[in-house]
Amino acid sequence: MSNQFNLGRDCQVTLQGPYGTVKLSIVTGFEAKQVVNNVKVDPLTGPPLNAKVPRGWSGSFSVDRASDALDSLVSQIEQGFWASGALGSCDIYQYITELDGSTTTYHFDNVAISLSNAGNYQADQAVKQTLEFDASTRKRV
Repeated sequence: MSNQFNLGRDCQVTLQGPYGTVKLSIVTGFEAKQVVNNVKVDPLTGPPLNAKVPRGWSGSFSVDRASDALDSLVSQIEQGFWASGALGSCDIYQYITELDGSTTTYHFDNVAISLSNAGNYQADQAVKQTLEFDASTRKRV
């Protein structure tokens, strides 16, 4: 019997860094949220007017560390900034397997990243890392 709704495992993500494809370790979570600017106008002669102006996307990856891929990427971007003042941007591709078996792909572009949690190292625990991002747009491809 097929699912009647999507599960988290129906999603895969890839990260293209400024220096090439980043082999992510064990991705355990991905979250993306649209960022909007709420515009509210209160005319004297009528009901309120509302608009939500797109301002990009934000989100995060949760990863169980199995390599230095994220640490190295962030280090390269940081070193590049201090050496030349340039900030390297990334691209994220999200692949969702739909219930009918088809795949929907979204491209997040002009992505700025930060390794908000590089990991807590404890004897018998997985090292969990969190990569946060802000993207200019999310396009279906």
